Amino acid sequence: MTFALIFIFGLAIGSFLNVCIYRIPRDESLVFPGSRCAACKKLIKWYDNIPLLSYVFLKGKCRACKAKISPRYFFVELISAISFLILFMNFGFHYIFWIYSLLTFSLIIVTFIDLEFQIIPDRISLVGIFIGVIFSIVFPGLQSAFTWKRAFLNSIIGALAGGGLIYLTGVLGQLAFKKESMGGGDVKLMAMLGAFLGWKMIVLIFFLAPFFGTP
Repeated sequence: MTFALIFIFGLAIGSFLNVCIYRIPRDESLVFPGSRCAACKKLIKWYDNIPLLSYVFLKGKCRACKAKISPRYFFVELISAISFLILFMNFGFHYIFWIYSLLTFSLIIVTFIDLEFQIIPDRISLVGIFIGVIFSIVFPGLQSAFTWKRAFLNSIIGALAGGGLIYLTGVLGQLAFKKESMGGGDVKLMAMLGAFLGWKMIVLIFFLAPFFGTP
């Protein structure tokens, strides 16, 4: 029963993430107006806004204008719910669960915005760096530290290491290929990850990532 509730809550969060993915790059409010069709702009009724189910029942089309709804809405809700459930299964209601969930949801937003617009919004990465440092101070265990000072130091070094490694990669790539290979958004995103995860984990991620990206 608990797992089912966590999954459902994850679906609801995923629905909000879809709002963020659509509105953040367009500089629109996340609150007003309510959910509406991207094509005809008509407000969506609550029964047409049920995660996963509404997309299936409406066959991926707006009830009012019959315009196609991007499958992204379905997959973001599903990925969010599954991620939320997996994190809960590993950490329970421990504070690590909530912090890692926030980080995961931020990455989901960034990923889908980047896929469509090729940008990584500063309002997520820069704010994320600040939040990562604050969480590390309040919860030193996030950085596997016993004092807030050590956790703060690990977080700062992690942010510098994450951003620095990507920046260096971009510089070397530009020298080698004579074109920009890494944008500023990538640098800030890795800095955000470093602020949450610390320098040891971010260095590991940096060196392992190419292997997972290899076809």
